[in-house]
Amino acid sequence: MASAARIRRLTLTNFRSYHVATLEIAGDEPIALVGANGAGKTNILEAISWLTPGRGLRNATLEDVAFNEGDGSWAVSAELEGALGLAMLGTGIEPPVGEAAPSRKCRVDREPVTVTAFADHLRVIWLVPAMDGLFAGPASERRRFLDRLVLAIDADHSTRVNALDRSLRSRNRLLENPQPDTHWLDAIEHETAELAVAVAAARADAVNRLAAMLAARSDPSGAFPSAGIAIEGTLEGMVPNLPAVEVEDRYRALLRDNRARDAAAGRTLEGPHVSDLHVIYSPKSIAARDASTGEQKALLIGLVLAHASLVTEMTGIAPVVLLDEVVAHLDPNRRVALFDALARLGAQVWMTGADPVAFAELRDRSQIFTVESGTVKNQK
Repeated sequence: MASAARIRRLTLTNFRSYHVATLEIAGDEPIALVGANGAGKTNILEAISWLTPGRGLRNATLEDVAFNEGDGSWAVSAELEGALGLAMLGTGIEPPVGEAAPSRKCRVDREPVTVTAFADHLRVIWLVPAMDGLFAGPASERRRFLDRLVLAIDADHSTRVNALDRSLRSRNRLLENPQPDTHWLDAIEHETAELAVAVAAARADAVNRLAAMLAARSDPSGAFPSAGIAIEGTLEGMVPNLPAVEVEDRYRALLRDNRARDAAAGRTLEGPHVSDLHVIYSPKSIAARDASTGEQKALLIGLVLAHASLVTEMTGIAPVVLLDEVVAHLDPNRRVALFDALARLGAQVWMTGADPVAFAELRDRSQIFTVESGTVKNQK
């Protein structure tokens, strides 16, 4: 039976708008953060999102999240009941020294670890307003969304994606030379192909599993519509049907054959870095980008709920779910449906909203915090 990671104490130090803030969480009810726009509600969710690999829900740099009036350092720590029992997770940076770039520190029970070690204790997924334009926006945003889906299942995925980006940049720099060193190119393309196939395979597997989860959860009369998803990419189309070694060889040959074309373009034109995620709004059998704004919002919530179920099924850990300004944009029926779906999920849920009325249905089964500039207070 799956367990649920639950943060019991969250502390922010010199993080965004907070010099110091601590939230004590009792019980298993959803947590609602209520306050005016700009009060710092999203900053709390962002702090939690840094307890995962990557750059948090705003895709910020290490320097971006430091308190403006601080010394450049910041820290986020959480005492939690996770997959391995009680643990304390912490991450942050020390005050900058000279021109050296800051280095992110991660600790579990005060012992230094790599950030991927956090995944042994909890997984975190989120839905934020910046994702509202996901279906109609550029493919790069959908790839980022997809990679976050994969990362919640496979904690090493971002390491491979970052390594692939570095390898592609190295290849592109070599191709800038009118007479590039072919031995170096061969070596770089060998590495690029290995990484590209690993990234494509992880994405294809996650999409196939999520598609099956969506199909199993399909309910034409449900508040959150069913969706069809698929990934379009040169390698993602091959990895389910061919041995990885053969896919690597084919991509390596493709890179070699396209050197002149890629040199003229100034970039590598084929590979997982240009793949796209396609989503279908099933009730109307149309592309999600052609659905109405309300339909897209409901579709996105349904995707995130299905993904949360998939994470629970695959990892044995119900993820911590962060919902930023989601509830306020739903009609009363969909709000109740969302609260019921979250209750069935069994995950710890953190939500934000400017209007307390949006959480009226949860008043007797939630923990509500009032957020004001730099402070957080429990209403109970």
